[in-house]
Amino acid sequence: MIDARRGARRQTPLGWPARTACAFALVAVLICAGCSAAPQAASPTPSPPAPTAVATPSTTIAPPDVDAAAPPVPVAPARVVIPALTLDEPLIELGIADDGGMEVPVDYDEVGWFSGGGRPGGNGPTVIAAHVDSPTGPAVFQALEDLAVGDVVEVYGADGVAHDYRVTETADYPKSAFPTARVFGATARDELRLITCGGVFDRDAGTYVDNRVVYAVPA
Repeated sequence: MIDARRGARRQTPLGWPARTACAFALVAVLICAGCSAAPQAASPTPSPPAPTAVATPSTTIAPPDVDAAAPPVPVAPARVVIPALTLDEPLIELGIADDGGMEVPVDYDEVGWFSGGGRPGGNGPTVIAAHVDSPTGPAVFQALEDLAVGDVVEVYGADGVAHDYRVTETADYPKSAFPTARVFGATARDELRLITCGGVFDRDAGTYVDNRVVYAVPA
């Protein structure tokens, strides 16, 4: 079985700052006129000078950039499409089995994604697995060995958004030396892994001796 316990990760949100403003007041000064002791014609009382206008500084807040693209939000994958293999299947959730390995679909025609790993649009690998065959014949990932570097894999999120990946590498590993850290370990970007069985079928053990892994990155 595949030990998947070292591959999970979580993410956190961000916040943003507030602004403050200040205000200014204007002061007007009034001037009074005096009178002489001798009677005389009343002299006109001068009008107070008009206050001088003072410019008040203001803070201009730029409107948000509506054209800036929002970062993608990781979502649970819901469907996988591989045009080169004419494969189009819904996805079920897979967790960790009692022996510490990743669960595998009970139904040989189902494809599952490891819910303890990454998700499309986030950091870390999204891991998708299925059977290569069954006791009665081929299973859903029978043709995965035909997938080649450069082929495209489409993963649709639960929100209906498509995430396209391009195959960069395919490899077969003995199950006794499966590279758990490389397949399930944290990565700094969105990546994809497809896993099934491969190699020679061990009839005594009732299983294949190898695992085939397909690596892909956003197209």
